[in-house]
Amino acid sequence: MDPRPRSTSGNHVSETSPAPTGSHQPLDVAVIGAGLSGLACARSLSEAGNRVHVFDKARGPGGRMATRRDGELRFDHGAQYFTVRDPRFRRSVESWENDGLVTRWSGALAVLRDGQIKLKHDATERWVGVPGMSAVCRRLAADLDVTYGSRIVQLERRDNRWRLGTNDGADAGRFDAVVVSAPAPQTAALLAAPAAQLAARADEVEMAPCWAVMVSYSKALELGFDGAFVEDSPLGWIARNRSKPGRPPREAWVLHASPEWSREHLELDQEIAAQWLTDAFRDAVGHDLPSPTFLTAHRWRFALPENPLSDPCLFDPDLAIAACGDWAGGPRVEGAFLSGCAAAQRVLELRSTPKRL
Repeated sequence: MDPRPRSTSGNHVSETSPAPTGSHQPLDVAVIGAGLSGLACARSLSEAGNRVHVFDKARGPGGRMATRRDGELRFDHGAQYFTVRDPRFRRSVESWENDGLVTRWSGALAVLRDGQIKLKHDATERWVGVPGMSAVCRRLAADLDVTYGSRIVQLERRDNRWRLGTNDGADAGRFDAVVVSAPAPQTAALLAAPAAQLAARADEVEMAPCWAVMVSYSKALELGFDGAFVEDSPLGWIARNRSKPGRPPREAWVLHASPEWSREHLELDQEIAAQWLTDAFRDAVGHDLPSPTFLTAHRWRFALPENPLSDPCLFDPDLAIAACGDWAGGPRVEGAFLSGCAAAQRVLELRSTPKRL
C-alpha cells in the first residue's frame, strides 16, 4: 500500500480537530505510542497547527491493530475487526471507507464447543482494515514526524517543559506537552514519578494477556465458517484471515487464546504455545487438521482492559500531560480512537491558557 496520503479525508479524525487560530501559539507535543489511540491524538493535534513528534518502540505503526507479514502470508494477529457505535467514530470510518482503507467483513461466523459447530447469525456490522488491520494507522502516521524503534523510559518536567529520555540514554527532546498512549500498566510505570496522580488512575486498570497463533496450511480447511468464538477451550477466537477483503489467498488462520489460558501460560515458550493452541484448534473443530506449513506465536502481554476507566482520557493541565488508550473509555478499537481524540482536545485547551506552559 502506498503510505502517502491520497486525500485530506484519508486522515480524517472527525470534528475533534479544530482549525488553528491566530491568537494561539502552536505547541510542541510528544505522543508516546503509535497505535490507533496515539495516532488519532497526534493527527488531531497536527491538523490543529501544532508540532507533534510521535515515538514508538516498534518498527512501524499499529500497536494491537497490527498485521504480521511473512513472505506471501498476512495475519491480523491483534485486533480482528471493529464495530461502530459512536456517531463521531462513524464519520471517520465512512471517510476511511471512501478512501479504501476499511470495508465491511461479512465472513461466516460460528460458535464452537466440544467439537460442535453452531453458525452464528446476528446483525452486527464488522469492519476490517484493507489490506490489513494496520491500514488506518499507517495512513494516520503517513506524514507525521514519527520515530520508530525508540522506547521512552523517562519523563522529566523542567522549566515548564518536558524532557524525554530513551532506554539507551539518549535525549529525545523538549516539549510543551506530552501524551502517553501505552497500555495502562506501562503508562502507570512511565508516569509514576512525574505525574503520580495520573499513574495511580492508570494503575487501577487490569489488562488481560493474549497468546496469538499464526498458522498456515497448504490447502483450504473446509470448516464451514470464517471466524468463530470458542467456548470451554484454551482458545477464545479463531479466524480465517483470507476471508477478509483484500487479503492474499493463502490459507492463513489466527488463533487467540482465552484470557484465562493466556494468563496461566504467560511465560510459556513460544513454540510450545503455538503447538498447544493448534492442538486446541483441532479439538475445537472436532477432527484432525493437516500439518501446518507455517506456524508461530506472539504474546500480547497487555491485550484487553478488563476494567476500563469511565473517563475517555486522563489529563493534568498544570503538568501539561495526558494519557489515553482503549483502557480509558472503552475496550474496543472505537474506544481507543475516541480516547486519543479526547486527549487531543484536552491538550488543545492549553493553547488558550498559556500561563500553564
